[in-house]
Amino acid sequence: MTPDFRIRPLELGDMALWQPLWRDYLSFYKANLSDAQIALTFSRYCDPDRQDMKAWVAVEGDEILGLCHVIIHSHGWHEASVTYLQDLFTAQAARGRGVARGLITTIYEDADKAGRPSVYWMTQEGNATARALYDRIAVKTEFIKYARG
Repeated sequence: MTPDFRIRPLELGDMALWQPLWRDYLSFYKANLSDAQIALTFSRYCDPDRQDMKAWVAVEGDEILGLCHVIIHSHGWHEASVTYLQDLFTAQAARGRGVARGLITTIYEDADKAGRPSVYWMTQEGNATARALYDRIAVKTEFIKYARG
């Protein structure tokens, strides 16, 4: 079945449609960023001169159904850079339509095209909905994340 949405890079003109979905994502993770940080984040992902940050959106008509943001960085164990999927979110009304899978597939294709051998991400242990997809399309590792408080 062919999806009725398309996936494309995030564009400067997307701010008004991207921002509500981004805020829903932040709310899901109980995060609060200033308006200035949100604007900076958006501009970084849309800056064509940045090679270390990329973003895509799933769109249907004039609506953004989902978003994903990646960070590309060097890695001590690989000659090539690797891809970190930092953010992935689908609008509540669009869930179950393959949006998240399509976005991850796009990230995989981008990494393959660029010769980046690894794509990785984290999610909360209790995020059962996302983990059901991740368990089908990726390998769960045994690593635990630690962070400075």
